[in-house]
Amino acid sequence: MKIYDELVARGLVAQVTDEDEIKELINNGKATFYIGFDPTADSLHVGHFMALCLMKRLQMAGNKPIALLGGGTGMIGDPSGRSDMRQMMTPETIQHNCDCFKEQMSKFIDFSEGKALMVNNADWLMNLNYVDLLREVGSHFSVNRMLTAECYKQRMEKGLSFLEFNYMIMQSYDFYELFQKYGCNMQFGGDDQWSNMLGGTELIRRKLGKNACAMTITLLLNSEGKKMGKTQSGAVWLDPNKTSPFEFYQYWRNVGDADVLKCIRMLTFLPLEQIDEMDKWEGSELNKAKEILAYELTKLVHGEEEAKKAEEAAKALFTSGVAANMPMTELCKEDFTDGAIDILTLLVKAELVTSKSEARRAVEQGGVAVDNEKVSDIKTTFSDSVFLDGIVVKKGKKNFRKVTAK
Repeated sequence: MKIYDELVARGLVAQVTDEDEIKELINNGKATFYIGFDPTADSLHVGHFMALCLMKRLQMAGNKPIALLGGGTGMIGDPSGRSDMRQMMTPETIQHNCDCFKEQMSKFIDFSEGKALMVNNADWLMNLNYVDLLREVGSHFSVNRMLTAECYKQRMEKGLSFLEFNYMIMQSYDFYELFQKYGCNMQFGGDDQWSNMLGGTELIRRKLGKNACAMTITLLLNSEGKKMGKTQSGAVWLDPNKTSPFEFYQYWRNVGDADVLKCIRMLTFLPLEQIDEMDKWEGSELNKAKEILAYELTKLVHGEEEAKKAEEAAKALFTSGVAANMPMTELCKEDFTDGAIDILTLLVKAELVTSKSEARRAVEQGGVAVDNEKVSDIKTTFSDSVFLDGIVVKKGKKNFRKVTAK
């Protein structure tokens, strides 16, 4: 099966322009393509994972990826899928986040000479002359048409800043620059980026002629990735210091029955023939599929050794309620009052909830246990002495922490 057909079979392709030309380039390893990453945090998360896997697949087929770090666009923020304006970051924070992204991406993509590029759009966006940009780029965009884009329509009622309104123009200019400087002939992105991406394709063709080779393909990257990237307790990060390998494994081990085969198709590198066989699995067999998914993705992100540790810890947790490699929280003296800590504070300190009100609801709904004993009273307290050997605090079926004290 050719690589483009494999992308389709894995459920990755949502929309394309110039499908025949795109097939030709990708299948013959002649695509130089880019995907953009705005550095809004100091770690990539699960929402970026699908894009990284896609880049890896295409590079293995001989194509050349360009990882575009949004040091410039990150100064503005993309309104796509947002109900409010993104918090402004300092240039120093943006640069730090870009540096963290580089290190993490290198685990997926071979950046050795000629194999791939990593560039930062701050290199050209920060030096633009505003009047020149209006004349050379702005003249190619229709405001009426821009306002029909879904990313802007979503924000019009609550208020769209002029700052954010420029995002489409800046992203389009990125593709133009990458085309000119690096021969980038294709862009990939999530289905919520379609309007922005079309803007880049059209800009190149208007400025350089309709025969200019610039193509667009959108995938189920961001809509699916954003759903996958969040849990009740926050984001799932690729940085092991923010989301441990065990937590990462557990996250995938607990995906819904309806999503497990879809995730295996999109994210793992298992042969499609093997995955097609799994389509017949039902009931308890789906748990096996979830274990395969969790192991394969943990191995991709954290390495085989960490994947094996996480798998063993998960099995130990299931059979005995205790796992050596589960995530840990260490309490300090200041966390105790008169030598004790209440269950609501304990849940917050263990990062199983984000607030005491959420902790209260979890206890009242019967979703909290300590060392396999259900806690039903919100006034329950624990002496500091019980933390010497550590206790296992559980919220729901998916979230565990071993809590100790200094």
